[in-house]
This record gives sequence, structure tokens and C-alpha cells, in this order.
Amino acid sequence: MCLAIPGKIRKIKSEEIAEVDFDGLFKDVNISLVDAKVGDYIIVHAGFAIEKMEADLVADIQGYLRK
Repeated sequence: MCLAIPGKIRKIKSEEIAEVDFDGLFKDVNISLVDAKVGDYIIVHAGFAIEKMEADLVADIQGYLRK
């Protein structure tokens, strides 16, 4: 089973690397697999952004994770 966590792109550092906010925890993520920009929500698995997400879906997922 795999676990992928949603985060919000805070800053683009290079063509492949972005700083992503995971509810206050900031990590560098490889964004080469998705067309993403600052402010986009992405799903991250093993250090790679694998999909962009809508904000309302991210809010639902974060609610489940906080329980």
C-alpha cells in the first residue's frame, strides 16, 4: 500500500524542484512529472509530485488526516 500526501506549492526553486507546504512542514519536491505552479495543490509520493488537486478535495483529505 502507498501513502501520498497533499501539499501546496510555496516556491519554485528550479525546473524540477519546488518547496511544498505540508500543513506547516516545508519540503523540497520533484515536480518534473506534473505541470504545476506556485499556489497549486499537488499529491506527493516518495518525493515526487504525481498529480495536481483541487483545493476542496485537499481540505477534505487534510480533515481526515487530522482526526
